Amino acid sequence: MKLGNILAAGALAVAGAAQAADPACSAASGPHTTALVELYTSEGCDSCPPADHWLSSLFSRGFRADQVVPLALHVDYWDYIGWKDPFARGEFSVRQRKLAAMRRPVIVYTPQVLLQGQDFRGWAGDDFTRQVARINSRAARAGIALTIRAVEPAAIQAELSATLLDPSERKSAAVYLAAYENRLASDVNAGENRGRRLEHDFVVREWIGPIGFGESLKLEDRRALPLLPGADRKNLGIAAFVQNRSTSEVLQALMLPACAG
Repeated sequence: MKLGNILAAGALAVAGAAQAADPACSAASGPHTTALVELYTSEGCDSCPPADHWLSSLFSRGFRADQVVPLALHVDYWDYIGWKDPFARGEFSVRQRKLAAMRRPVIVYTPQVLLQGQDFRGWAGDDFTRQVARINSRAARAGIALTIRAVEPAAIQAELSATLLDPSERKSAAVYLAAYENRLASDVNAGENRGRRLEHDFVVREWIGPIGFGESLKLEDRRALPLLPGADRKNLGIAAFVQNRSTSEVLQALMLPACAG
């Protein structure tokens, strides 16, 4: 059996197990690779709103969740210029810098799009569609399953399963888990975007990782992902991805919107 067929079979096995567990509020990755799209953005950056809108529009423009997993990570290093981004977290700035340090030249900026862990400046054009299609054509190198057991006032109760399909990647691979929120908005009254109402989707609100695989090719975990007061269930979801920490390459990604309840 060819390697591609083996990888595809492994991914389908993970998918089948998750769907059998709770099809109403579970998701599993498929045999092909889903592209992770990370947008590093800030409400203090006047060139960021077009990128925020672009990320929000991906699904309305025809992309599917089995093709792309979009996440908006708001950084805090522009807060000093007059407006403190309410969605920014210092750990996102740290992640952006760490990923940038793997490349030469080292460049950190906003808005920055990372596609499969690498800087991608052609996000606003047709090259994005071509690159996503190229990524989607690859056999999956990891399988992921997600289940939301409950959405409570203070947290999302989530279960995660991830399986590596290539034993050689065990030492370098790690899993990341995030809670995201849609339909967020700010009326900005200072800084470069003063006077504007900014709207955002797929905003990461809680971030866990890296979680290593240890001595196994399979990782299973349960987590409570904290929510801010007033979060609306219909705007919430979770996402997970497996990434090589040495190369920044993303092996697989998956997202799961919170189910109606």
